[in-house]
Amino acid sequence: MMPRDASDANDPSSDSSGGGSRWSDLDRPPLNADALRRALVREGGLWTAIEVVQRTGSTNTDLVALAAAGKAAEGTVLVAEEQDAGRGRLDRTWTAPARSGLFFSVLLRPTEVSVARWGWLPLLAGVAVATGLARAAGVDTALKWPNDLLVTVGDEERKTGGILAERAGEDGVVVGIGINVTLRENELPVPTAGSLALAGARGTDRDPLLRAVLRSLEDRYGRWRSVGGDPVASGLQETYAAGCATLGRLVRAELPGDRSVTGEAVAIDGDGRLVLATENGVQEPVGAGDIVHLRPA
Repeated sequence: MMPRDASDANDPSSDSSGGGSRWSDLDRPPLNADALRRALVREGGLWTAIEVVQRTGSTNTDLVALAAAGKAAEGTVLVAEEQDAGRGRLDRTWTAPARSGLFFSVLLRPTEVSVARWGWLPLLAGVAVATGLARAAGVDTALKWPNDLLVTVGDEERKTGGILAERAGEDGVVVGIGINVTLRENELPVPTAGSLALAGARGTDRDPLLRAVLRSLEDRYGRWRSVGGDPVASGLQETYAAGCATLGRLVRAELPGDRSVTGEAVAIDGDGRLVLATENGVQEPVGAGDIVHLRPA
């Protein structure tokens, strides 16, 4: 299975909006696939292939299928200039105008790490993205457990990105990352959404942003994998907690089965779960669910 319109990924005459040149929005130039490969694909490095397609439904869906068919090695990166069926957590949709953000998926095969620790991968990706964006865009990005990326627009905390990890066969994980880069106020899907531009980023050129994020992810993943995925020895647990905007807040966890738990978020445990101190004095770990911030940190 190949992403739709892969053939026009680098065709300057193609336009995802259906007419005119893909350069018609000068604030949103296309990614340079060749330059990205020159900068990131190297012998002994994590990234082995970088493909940029003009349009697809979901880079995660495409890359999972390629991995299942044996057509993608670890370190494959699939980037779309536009997604029309992007997915977030809890089967939510993720859409944005063409070239307004970074929409990409990476294939990882952490065979040295116990599968029990693979749940740390979306949290690891969150730390890597926040670190890369801070360096390249000068924007402080906080993490909402488990994998939302938050920025401050004015005095409001808004979601500017998200992460979705999916198994790909017996030994692979596809991590999908979506980041709103130049989304304008009148393009926001919901009032609580944001973008790097709205948060005052010093630069919104997506090529250096993507390079910074992928280099940060390579570094963080390498350290985690080298110690067998140990979240303490790799520094991941401590770093994630330090950047987690959920800790210290009163939150409501909306859990599978129409159950909810309210309490103060007090810790990230060794399995990457959010620990809530409930009003009846019980500390309850939450491994899956939707978190609603009820009180500012």
